[in-house]
Amino acid sequence: MSSIFSERFKSARLLSGLSLQEVADSLEKNVTRQAIYRYEKGEVLPDSKTLDELSKLFNVRSDFFFREAKVEIGTVEYRKLKISAKEESRIQEQTKDYLSRYLEIEEILGIKTEFVNPLNGFPKVSSYANVNAAAELLRDKWNLGLIAISNIAELLEDKHIKILKLNADAGFDGLQTMANQTIPVIAYNERQMNKKDRIRFTLLHELAHLLLSFDENLTHKDIETLCHQFAGAMLLPEKVIKEELGAFRHRLSVNELGNIKKQYGISMQAIVLRANVCGIVNTNFTKQFFTIMKDNGWKIDEPVDFEGHEESGRFEQLVYRALSEELISISKAAALKNMSLAAFKQQMISFS
Repeated sequence: MSSIFSERFKSARLLSGLSLQEVADSLEKNVTRQAIYRYEKGEVLPDSKTLDELSKLFNVRSDFFFREAKVEIGTVEYRKLKISAKEESRIQEQTKDYLSRYLEIEEILGIKTEFVNPLNGFPKVSSYANVNAAAELLRDKWNLGLIAISNIAELLEDKHIKILKLNADAGFDGLQTMANQTIPVIAYNERQMNKKDRIRFTLLHELAHLLLSFDENLTHKDIETLCHQFAGAMLLPEKVIKEELGAFRHRLSVNELGNIKKQYGISMQAIVLRANVCGIVNTNFTKQFFTIMKDNGWKIDEPVDFEGHEESGRFEQLVYRALSEELISISKAAALKNMSLAAFKQQMISFS
């Protein structure tokens, strides 16, 4: 029991972004510094009063410390990482904790999923032509046709890729990894929820990392560019963008770009980059466009928003399914959702 507690204590500490010294400083009136260090080493267990103090400090339920984690994550690759080492550790602990609860509810319901890479055997990628072909093949294998994809997160969940919504600093966009060697995971920052087109692009960028193999001679920057291009090709296939804009244009208007953004859920800036790589507009126009966007203050907040729904509710749905089938108690449901019992009851809707 002490070994489980020590592991979960460290996980809770990293989730909260606190060092051992900061934990000791926060609780020094009630708990000695030496005791804090011994908790993490697994040498001693806290009493119930101290456990309650730790739960409040780390903002977790007390049962968190005794729930064995069943998740090991592989190498984590990030789309954008301008964060501290402490925040990076916190993000990885969030990933493991969320995924542990996700896999537990699947186990309770007897759900077994097996991921198969639909691009397995595709040649190593080294050019735009490669990623464009890969995107076309994936759309074909997933029977997507050429229509706009309404909800990327739900699509990927349907294909047995776990999509996690994390709370992280603004410098983090997304990550991808393999859990327990067989479970593909993509996570994104919930702080981007007001920019759904950005979330969609991030999910597909990370999908490229998961599905594709890249030429070993490529630089990190080259690979990132190709992943961007894959995301663009998935959101707006070459045939579609040429139908929307024409095969060749001297310039594009903000209004037409805004209409395409609202329909396909891709940013205006990504549309122009896509138009450039597809040969619709030249590099000079592309540079001019980005200068105009910057001068008007539209680089971060574009003048047109994508209002579509972009979120997966599968994990929450499974929790309520198990609860309604009486496979779990309401207390267990709250624990799986990492909520207090009172907060969980408050959000529930019941038949009168």
